[in-house]
Amino acid sequence: MSDVTENPQGAAFDSSDSVRSAEPLRHVRVLELDEPLVLERGGRLERVQVAYETYGRLNENKDNAVMVCHALSGDSHAAMHDPGDSAGWWDILVGPGKSVDTDRYFVICSNLLGGCRGTTGPDSTDPGTGKCYGPDFPTVTIGDMIEAQRRLIDSLGIEQLLCVMGGSMGGHQAMLWPMMYPDRVRGSVLLATSARLSSQALAFDIVSRNAIMQDPNFMGGRYRHAGKVPDIGLAIARMIGHITYLSREAMERKFDATRMQPRDVPVRFEKEFSVGSYLGYQGARFVDRFDANSYVTISMAMDLFDVGATPEELTASFQRTDSRWMVISFSSDWLFSPQESQDMVRALISTGQPVSYCDVESKAGHDAFLLPENIGSYGRLIEGFLANLSGTIEQAPPVLEHHHSQTSIFYPGRAQRLDVERIVELIPPSSSVLDLGCGTGLLLESLKDRGNRNVMGVELDEGSVIDCVCRGLDVVQCDLNDGLALFADNQFDYVALSQTLQSIMDVEGAIREMLRVGHQCIVSFPNFAYHKLRKMLWEGRAPQVRGLLRYKWYNSPNIRFLTIADFREFCREKDIRIHRCVFLDTEEGRDIPPEEDSNLRADLAIFVLSRSEP
Repeated sequence: MSDVTENPQGAAFDSSDSVRSAEPLRHVRVLELDEPLVLERGGRLERVQVAYETYGRLNENKDNAVMVCHALSGDSHAAMHDPGDSAGWWDILVGPGKSVDTDRYFVICSNLLGGCRGTTGPDSTDPGTGKCYGPDFPTVTIGDMIEAQRRLIDSLGIEQLLCVMGGSMGGHQAMLWPMMYPDRVRGSVLLATSARLSSQALAFDIVSRNAIMQDPNFMGGRYRHAGKVPDIGLAIARMIGHITYLSREAMERKFDATRMQPRDVPVRFEKEFSVGSYLGYQGARFVDRFDANSYVTISMAMDLFDVGATPEELTASFQRTDSRWMVISFSSDWLFSPQESQDMVRALISTGQPVSYCDVESKAGHDAFLLPENIGSYGRLIEGFLANLSGTIEQAPPVLEHHHSQTSIFYPGRAQRLDVERIVELIPPSSSVLDLGCGTGLLLESLKDRGNRNVMGVELDEGSVIDCVCRGLDVVQCDLNDGLALFADNQFDYVALSQTLQSIMDVEGAIREMLRVGHQCIVSFPNFAYHKLRKMLWEGRAPQVRGLLRYKWYNSPNIRFLTIADFREFCREKDIRIHRCVFLDTEEGRDIPPEEDSNLRADLAIFVLSRSEP
């Protein structure tokens, strides 16, 4: 099986494994720890080596270090060091001018404890016997792996990491780092990961380990002593893995059109169907670069990882941290589902820690974080998050020229709109604020500039979430029609819903959730009884102007055409207390005084609400 070393079939056989090989690592360095490593589940390793690679330069203050953590089958070679180097497993993300810019950051990537690419693992020599550990290598945990990494950064003179990041099992490490060493990590990026494996994910790992251990050449893990390799079992384990990494859509795209046209690859597995030849090819390549005992060891460490099975346990785990968080899931990932990421985000929010979250729309499945298809989304999220940590956040784009007044609600640029100014005036500077439907963050930026520190946004549009993160704002992706389950009762002083009410399906539910999460709520909306809009209707045309109401009647997201009078009646019916009202003619840039008919003269209304007293 070792003769399958190249991809002879082109794009159909491309995968996250395509760039990886068994070539010697040209730039790897090895640190020998100066003390034994005591393990969490008992025992100790008397002599430990850590293989690692670095990219970029550590600055004078030693505050630009980023730890990149690899997943189950990775190694220290995250990226190419020069044009003559072999490809790295995260070249799409790490390198000069890329999202993790090695001209700006000092990137460290180490091979995991238990690995087979230079760090001490089952294939290493046991100093007590002079032979390789084999099955006698002790059980290691993600915590043990982080302890080895911690000693590595100590040796490099780094007191605090700017960021730790990783996907899948790499995300487990990035999550546990701030829990174990809260004062040594400023930020963490978690991609396609979970607080613990689901029973389904655990089942796939169990089957994979059984495939390895039941291979006749495994010999109880002592195959090295007998000069054997359990290549069939290890290849099958990798084949199982590749099934879990791909989404149904990715499988269909790769194989449905050529289902009965298998590729001609020299492997000993079934090749009746094209997907079978693909899996056989990927399994055979994997055997060339990975050790079976290491696969068993590392997969067991991932399976043992568990920072909380319940919301209470998760909250307690994250309570120990003092970090900024970026959580990224992928919509088609069924191995580490978006729901699992949202569970972590909910726990982080409950602890009051700064967190942003985006569920990136993707058809690639779990492998999405290693593939170029969605790098424009998750790469920008990571780039913006790192810039925020390092104090170099992106500046706002210039305001677009437009014939509407820049105070108008119909103005599409990023000007300081009049309605935003009035909402900011209604909120005390010390208040915590949740901005629903925050868009690209105009209100959040205004609040932060004014002095409010505990502010967070909720937004459904992926592009707007990315824009907010790139501006240093904390925002979580969420559909308001699904409620605010991520947030606890009375968690914020104010919950704002600015110019979004007219596009919500479940208005009653949205207002009810706002009143649950906030002590007071601020709702603003365009008043469809505004005299200019009445004139359009009188002329027999659906209201349409540039900006907020720029849509045609058939593609408008504005499904509610409410008025000030309608909303007052709604509050009376639902027993909602109105504390204050502000009515604006944003086209003219003025407040509507009490003596004028606000339902006729105002194009935008702002209401401050709370639950009525019992």
